Amino acid sequence: MSIDPNMTVLVIDDSLIMRKIIKNHLHSMGITAIFEAANGKKALDILAQEKVDLILSDWCMKGMHGIEVLKRVRSADHTRDIPFIMVTAEAQPHLILEAVQAKVSEYVVKPFTRDTLAESIDKVFSLGAPVI
Repeated sequence: MSIDPNMTVLVIDDSLIMRKIIKNHLHSMGITAIFEAANGKKALDILAQEKVDLILSDWCMKGMHGIEVLKRVRSADHTRDIPFIMVTAEAQPHLILEAVQAKVSEYVVKPFTRDTLAESIDKVFSLGAPVI
């Protein structure tokens, strides 16, 4: 596994507990540069000001769903190539297809393990984004 511990990750989830779980998994992989956003608007604000190497986003959030964040990330010149992993409980085939069409890099269904997340991150950076 070749996860770069120096990468900067943006974690977007309206659940504080889920953000903490994801952060703990990232810390166990050696990744410590982590931005957090509780909603899509905050995430876009962070992306406008900070360099981010990877985005991990939930789908269902108040205000702006993760799929909208993905579409905005892919439509902006300065963010379009950032690997974007959807980390969500939404496993319906039509939603996965929508994410694939929006050029998601990977799709991880909750609940997940640290190893599952690590494998998805490794896959994204081994193959380049988007990979699905």
